[in-house]
Amino acid sequence: MTDVGLLQAGALVRDTARNRVGEFMGKAGPYAMLRPLGGGREWEVSPDYVEPLSPEEVLSLKVKRANAQSTGAVL
Repeated sequence: MTDVGLLQAGALVRDTARNRVGEFMGKAGPYAMLRPLGGGREWEVSPDYVEPLSPEEVLSLKVKRANAQSTGAVL
């Protein structure tokens, strides 16, 4: 379990309950608020299911996004 109180807004995390990656936006009551990487509607998740991405995962994700942007694809 991750102490979401230690996460900074903007940290990239995985919602292990939904197997989705999102950007940590903050807390709302007992929940962590995550936003899809390309923007969009936030979703709530129990802090029990929030896992920070490793530096390697963050780098891989940034490379994928840069490659997609260079070809005009949407990620």
